Amino acid sequence: MQTIENRIIDIKNPNALSMFVERFIGTFKEAYRLEHTDIIVLCIGTDRSTGDCLGPLVGYKLSSMVKWQNILIYGTLDNPVHAKNLQSTLDAIKANYGHPFIIAIDACLGNHERVGCIIVDKGSIVPGAGLNKKLPKVGDMYITGIVNVGGLAEYLILQSTRLSLVMNMADIISRGIYLSFSKLAETSICTLK
Repeated sequence: MQTIENRIIDIKNPNALSMFVERFIGTFKEAYRLEHTDIIVLCIGTDRSTGDCLGPLVGYKLSSMVKWQNILIYGTLDNPVHAKNLQSTLDAIKANYGHPFIIAIDACLGNHERVGCIIVDKGSIVPGAGLNKKLPKVGDMYITGIVNVGGLAEYLILQSTRLSLVMNMADIISRGIYLSFSKLAETSICTLK
């Protein structure tokens, strides 16, 4: 049985990138089914808040790395996916792709000891839950980055999050996803074209 510790990667760990790749590939193998048509990396957040720009930064970085036609990136710095357009983005994905496998990426708040940690797991997330937003669940698999401490005044906390932390997380996540798919492309787990 997986414990929370098995799902968490601390970006301060010198082996964080290889730990991320190992966790991503393991989770992908558990969650992915051959009937999935395309892989959607849905990077959620806004470029207007330091603490909430993890998703758009990952999308921005991945857009220049990913070379496979059936891996699609939604949510970048230029075209973020956020609370106001999440539902319409999901509707467009549903209309354009038969049975996509969605990897949801979002920032979140947590306890002090977990700030700077990335969680990779199967299942969906509810974006904006920490800010009491009513948004749909999304993802067959998710990646969340704990960018700051949760509690009171979440909007202010997100605004005062260190960009350095978010950039380091975005680097590990984007490089980790690229390396993971490069390794998965060598196997018969999924077809990447």
